[in-house]
Amino acid sequence: MKKKIPEIMDTTLRDGEQTNNVAFSPSEKMQIARILLEKVKIDRIEIASALVSPGEKESTGKILKWAKQNNYINNIEILGYVDTNKSVDWISDVGGKVLNLLTKGSIKHLKYQLKKKPEEHFNDISRTIEYAKKKKINVNVYLEDWSNGYIESTEYVYDLINHLNKNKVKRIMLPDTLGILYPLQVFSFFTDLSVKYPDTHFDFHAHNDYGLGTINTLEAVRAGASGIHCTVNCLGERTGNASLAEVAASLHDHLNIKTNLSENYLYLISRVVETFSGKRMADNAPIVGEDVFTQTAGIHADGDKKAGLYESRLMPGRFDRKRSYALGKMSGKASLDQNLKELGIELTEENHKKVLDKIKSLGDKKKKVTLEDLPFLISDILKIPGHDIIKLTNVVITSGMEIMPVCSLKICYKNNEFKITGSGDGGYDAFMNAIRNWAKENNIELPTLKDYEVRIPPGGQTSALVECKITWLNKNNETLATRGIECDQTMAAVLATEKMLNLVLT
Repeated sequence: MKKKIPEIMDTTLRDGEQTNNVAFSPSEKMQIARILLEKVKIDRIEIASALVSPGEKESTGKILKWAKQNNYINNIEILGYVDTNKSVDWISDVGGKVLNLLTKGSIKHLKYQLKKKPEEHFNDISRTIEYAKKKKINVNVYLEDWSNGYIESTEYVYDLINHLNKNKVKRIMLPDTLGILYPLQVFSFFTDLSVKYPDTHFDFHAHNDYGLGTINTLEAVRAGASGIHCTVNCLGERTGNASLAEVAASLHDHLNIKTNLSENYLYLISRVVETFSGKRMADNAPIVGEDVFTQTAGIHADGDKKAGLYESRLMPGRFDRKRSYALGKMSGKASLDQNLKELGIELTEENHKKVLDKIKSLGDKKKKVTLEDLPFLISDILKIPGHDIIKLTNVVITSGMEIMPVCSLKICYKNNEFKITGSGDGGYDAFMNAIRNWAKENNIELPTLKDYEVRIPPGGQTSALVECKITWLNKNNETLATRGIECDQTMAAVLATEKMLNLVLT
C-alpha cells in the first residue's frame, strides 16, 4: 500500500485545554500558535471552541489577526456546533475561515444526548454547512464517538459519511473519543473506509486512555488516513491525546514518511507548553523528557565510548538536545570519562578512582551528581582551588505580608568583600536583584533563569532538607542546571545561585 504524507493537525489549544486545571491566557495561546506554525511547521492547528467565553473570543481574534497578516489564516481551525448560525457567526466575527463542525458519530450519542433521529440531525448539519458556505467558511466535520459508532452502529456512520460527502465538506474527522480502540481495529476500520470512500479525506483523532494513542495513530496512517491529530505533551481530556513528539518521530523512523514538521523544535514547544499549562512532563516521557537521552548504567557509557553501541535512530541532535551520562552508584569509569570530556577536565588514574568512589558513595545515599556539580565535587575531593571564586555570606532576606521583600548580603570576590542589597517581589527576587546590581557594577553578564524547581522528600517533616534546582540559559542559548540543598527553601536557591556564579566565572 502506498504511504500517504498525512496532514498533522495540532489541537493543544483546543482539545489540550480540556486537560484538568489547564487554561491558557490569550498571550500564551498566541505564543504557542506562533511556535507551532513558524518553528515546528505544523500543517494545521485547532485553537478554540466557538461560544465558550469572552476570553476565548479575544485570544482567538488576536491569533487570527496575526495569522492573516502572515499567511496562516487557512491553517487555523475552530470547533463549532450544529446550531445553524451561532457558531458560524462567532467564527466569522473573529476572522476565522475554517469550521470544525462537531456532529454525532454514534446512534447512542444522538439518541441520548440530542434526542433526535438521524434524519433530523442530518438536516440540521446541512443547514449549518450551507450557512457556513454563505459566510465563505470552509467546513471539516467531526464524528464524535465515531469509534463506538463504527462498532455498534456501522450503517449509521456510513449514512452520515454519505450525507457529508453530498454536502462536499473538506475533511471528515474520526475521533476515538473515549480511547477504546486497539491498533488492529484502527487499521481494519480505516482500511474499510479507504476502500469504500477512496476520494474522501479522513482524519484520525486518537485519545490515550489505554496508552495506545501513538500506535493507533500510526495504524490509521498505515491504513490510509489523510490526516492525524495530536497535542503537545499528550495534553487532553482524561489521559490526553496522541503525543505530537512521539507521532512525529515514529512517522519518520518507522513508517519512513517525510512530513513538513521540524523535529528540532519539538523540545522547545514541549517546554513552552509545560510552563504555560503548569503540567510537568515526566522525566522519562519519550523524545521530550529530561532523562530520555541520559545513560545511567556504566556498561552503556562504555559501549557508547567505544563504538556507539547503545545509540539508535533517536539521536539527541535531531531534537536539539545532547546525550548525557548519569553519575551515581551504577556509574563506571566510562560514565565519569564522558562527563570529564564534556567539561574538558583530565584526572590522573589515582584521582579518577577517588572521584568515582565518591560518586558511587553518594549514589548509595540516593544523591545525584550532575555535570554542573562535578567541578565542585572534584575541587572538594582533591582540594583543587578555583571553584570558590565567589563566596556568598551573611545572606539576610526579609519578607512578609504587606512588606516589600529586601535582601542584604556580602560577596567575597577577588579578595574583596562587597556589601550589597536589593528588593523585589519576593525573597528570591530581592536576592537576585541584589546580585544583578553587583554584577552590573563589575561588568559580569549573568545567565537568565529558565526554570526553578523545588523538591522535598515525602513524609511531611517540616525540618526536611529542600533541594532547589535552577536551570539557567546563557547568552549562547545553552542551558546549565545548578542545585542547592538546605533546610530553608530560599537558602537552597541561594546555594544553587552561588554555584551558577562560580560556573560562570570559572
